Amino acid sequence: MTFYYKTYSWANNSSQGISEETKKTWEFFADKKNWRIVQLPNGFYQTECQSLNADGTPSGEWTDITRRETIESAEAAIDGSIEHYNKKLEFAKGPKVVKTFE
Repeated sequence: MTFYYKTYSWANNSSQGISEETKKTWEFFADKKNWRIVQLPNGFYQTECQSLNADGTPSGEWTDITRRETIESAEAAIDGSIEHYNKKLEFAKGPKVVKTFE
């Protein structure tokens, strides 16, 4: 599965922002219940995520994402992906003030 997303900058006062469809997709991938780990015949573990239909609902089909040697490293890969999408959702809220001056 290939994901495409476009980044935006608020520095140029862009009103375009990130689409609701993209935000919903990121929210879907940031939810751990949409992920699973399966063991392959060769003993490796494969992380999989549910696919989405065009209307944004789960399709019931699973797409392989990564393969790892241990179940712990497979779960760590899922946790890393969830963290990645949570950061994107935080970014979508707009710029975060990190310091102000008086």
